[in-house]
Amino acid sequence: MANQQELQQKYQPVINAIQQQGGQVQSMNLEGNQLALTAKVPSEDAKNRVWDAIKSVDPTYSDLKHNITVDSSLQPSRKPPSGEQEYTVQSGDSLSKISQHFYGNANRYMEIAKANNIADPNKISPGQKLKIPA
Repeated sequence: MANQQELQQKYQPVINAIQQQGGQVQSMNLEGNQLALTAKVPSEDAKNRVWDAIKSVDPTYSDLKHNITVDSSLQPSRKPPSGEQEYTVQSGDSLSKISQHFYGNANRYMEIAKANNIADPNKISPGQKLKIPA
């Protein structure tokens, strides 16, 4: 029988996915032989990504009891309904990753490329400032 620390370590990629999606882990306890995880995420898309992380760790997830809910108040505050934003490219970024962050959809990366006159969307570099259209 696994203890809480072992299960938390096993499901660390799920916890990371929750945080990467802008969510919050609210509680994590051992209930019997299962890790009981309660979390909130900002969107259905984020919830689906967390679900993908759960299935990649253990397709049966028999030792995980999860309650992941959507709370739209967790949406990033730097995403106003209108107006352009500026973003500084970080190491490891791609236009699709930036698009996912700002729009919740990685496939909108070409909008960012066009707004910044980027001919090759694969060629961005850390420190580069990008305009993010509304």
